[in-house]
Amino acid sequence: MARITYDATTANSFRAVREIPRDGLAAWEDAVRRHLDPSPGMTVVDIGAGTGAFAAAFCDWFGARVVAVEPSEAMRALIPVRPDIQVRAGHAAALPLPDAGADAAWLSTVTHHVPDLPAAAREIRRVLRPGAPVLVRNAFAGRYERLRIVRWFPETARVLDTYPSVEETCAAFAGAGFAPTALESVPQTDIASLAELLERADALRDADTLMRSLSEQEFTRGKERLREAVGAQDPAADPAAVDLTSSLDLLVLR
Repeated sequence: MARITYDATTANSFRAVREIPRDGLAAWEDAVRRHLDPSPGMTVVDIGAGTGAFAAAFCDWFGARVVAVEPSEAMRALIPVRPDIQVRAGHAAALPLPDAGADAAWLSTVTHHVPDLPAAAREIRRVLRPGAPVLVRNAFAGRYERLRIVRWFPETARVLDTYPSVEETCAAFAGAGFAPTALESVPQTDIASLAELLERADALRDADTLMRSLSEQEFTRGKERLREAVGAQDPAADPAAVDLTSSLDLLVLR
């Protein structure tokens, strides 16, 4: 059960404001390539695929075939229709794949929605071929200093601290025979300016687990911080001088 309900309204908001443009994912392509050792035609199971942005990216970047597993019907309806993506209903602890049928598992901002992570790890072990990697893209408790949302809406940290930590995630997967092989922070860019972030704030509150946790007062204070930062910017300044990146961790297990 996800922490929020992904109905049609939320799914459309997610695609509009949470999907990262492909050119903002260059560092993720590089990081995944290093740990995936991709080959054309390999099968990647995208667990909690959302609206399919990463499923499509894996196909385009690596020539992979992706099984996009997503529990929300509304989210599944927005996954791109293409021959190299199979869209399936399911969730992390009940994957619609045969034993040893996948070459890698990808979980992007999913682990905090999984109620029984050890059970999910066992199911992932079942569907992966021996030696295949699990790549987890997520924020982890205690490791969110480079997450941009916390800079402007610091109260979101109280929810982040309820997310599985790296240690808890590794322990859950250890029970299924996985061991961590890498952990790195990977930057991404999804906005062109702070003004764009301010414009997106209301839609983000509908589509983002962390933003939904804010009280009206906390949300208003965060928007005011952004508004003041936008107003203080020198219009003649180089836009590149403003750090617009945000980072999530990539945890790799085998």
